[in-house]
This record gives sequence, structure tokens and C-alpha cells, in this order.
Amino acid sequence: MAKISEKDVLVPADVPKKIKAEYIKNFLNATRHTGKLMLFAGDQKIEHLNDDFFGKDVPGDGADPEHLFRIASKATIGIFATQLGIIAKYGSSYPNIRYLVKLNSKSHLVGTTQKDPLSISLVDIEDVIRLKIESGLDIVGVGYTVYVGSEYEADMLAEAGRIATEAHEHGLITVFWMYPRGKAVQNEKDPHIVAGAAGVGLCLGADFVKVNYPKAPHPAQALREAVKAAGRTKLITAGGSSKSAKDFLQETWDQINISGAKGNATGRNVHQKPLAEAIRMCDAISSITLAGKDVNFAIKVFEGKEKFRL
Repeated sequence: MAKISEKDVLVPADVPKKIKAEYIKNFLNATRHTGKLMLFAGDQKIEHLNDDFFGKDVPGDGADPEHLFRIASKATIGIFATQLGIIAKYGSSYPNIRYLVKLNSKSHLVGTTQKDPLSISLVDIEDVIRLKIESGLDIVGVGYTVYVGSEYEADMLAEAGRIATEAHEHGLITVFWMYPRGKAVQNEKDPHIVAGAAGVGLCLGADFVKVNYPKAPHPAQALREAVKAAGRTKLITAGGSSKSAKDFLQETWDQINISGAKGNATGRNVHQKPLAEAIRMCDAISSITLAGKDVNFAIKVFEGKEKFRL
């Protein structure tokens, strides 16, 4: 896959001229100069509490939060997304990682049947900039979740809009998790609803929108609606719960090559594996996402029969 250069980066008009070079640098570094994003998601310590990190299907090293950083530092990824607090605790030991700070999170203990979801910022952009300056860590962007269809969507939409603007003022890229969810949403993975959420992310000013893969007879084709709805905002797909490596890699290839998605966001399908296997899984995913390799090559990377480094 051909690398892109500075002139290929679409710089939003709300990025100040004096910050344009910083934004371009962050975008190119996050996408490994490909224009596509391989996001390693590590925000589940709040989102799913300890469910993803302890149990019969989770390796012993998965219980240690540092497992996430070990993977991110040794594997081929674009960015590692997690909360500011955990970056502050572990980041100085892993300065080679490119970070995206997830600004808001909520646990899954309060279900939608009890209360519509509301997730507001834990920290603000100024806190992120302060950490970036004081620590010297390579923080390239911020992330935020919006639950479209929640009775509290107005609060999250307003906050997300401000975040996109403020992030761009500092040259940071933005990735918005756009999830239709709430009692008013009958099917959050309906292709038309997923596409609507992607379009909302565009209107908020996101550089990337992260959406769930729709449920449909031909999901890769159905996702095209969301890709078109996102317009000049690039769309990436959430990895979801763990599945076989072969199925996941085929799904990833389909999303990029059939749907037109510009990347992926993968958490459990990576970190719910022992370290060496998790690293190979990242490399396998990145071989598809960032280098345009086929599924057979990616499977060989995961099995340790091929090596991949971008």
C-alpha cells in the first residue's frame, strides 16, 4: 500500500494555520503514513470493568493492566487508545507508544433498560495537553463516545462538538465512538442506524468515526451506507467480542476492501491473548489494514509463519 505525504492530508478548516504542521504530523504518525488507522483499544477497564481481564478464556497475564502496554509497545499498531489516568501511571515506561486519550467512559453496570446511557468527560483537552507537555509522551489525539438516541444525547453531542474544535486548535486528531443506544433504539446494529450515527460524527467534526459492524445478511456491503454517510470523516469499525483469528481477519479484510472502511479498532480480539500471540494478532491485523495484505498472509503472520513489520 502506497504511503501518503503531507499534501495528501485533509486538514480541517478549524485547525489554526500555525498548528497545521502539528496536525499533519499527528495524522501521519497515527496512520503510519497510510491514511488508515489501526487503533488498539484499551479503554475497557472502565467500560467492561474486569470482565475482559479475568476468567477462563483470558490468559493469566491479561489480568495485569500492563499487558496492554506491553502489546502496544511491541506490536505493529497505529495508536493505543485508553484513559488519561492509566497513561499517566504506565506511559513513562512505554514512551515509544503513540497514544490517543479516551476522554469519556462509563461502566456497563447500569443497563439500558434501567437508564439511557450517558458518558461525559473525565478530563478535558487542557489536561491532555498538560500531560503531553510534562511527560513528553507522543499523544496524537483524543477519543470520545456519543450514544446517539439516548435521552441524554444532547449533552454528549454538545460536549463532543466542543472537544473536536478544541482538539483541532491544538493539532490533535479526534476519533469519536458513535454508538446508537438507548430505549428509543430498537436495533443498534441496524445498517441504516449505524450510517446515521456515522453522519452525526461527521457533523461533530470528527476525523475518524468508530462504529459497530452492522448485522445484516451481507454486512460488508451494508456498511457501505455508513462509509458514504461519514463523507470526509474516515470510518473505522469496532472489533467486538473475541472470535477465531481466521474469522476476525476475514471480517477485517471485508470491512476495508468491500465496505471501504479506513481502518479498525480492536481490543478484546488482541488483549485476550498471551503476549506473543497478541503481538502476532496486531501484526496480522495491521498487515491488512496498513499494508493491504490478503487474509492468507495475515493468517500466516498470526500463526508465526510470516513476519510483518511496516
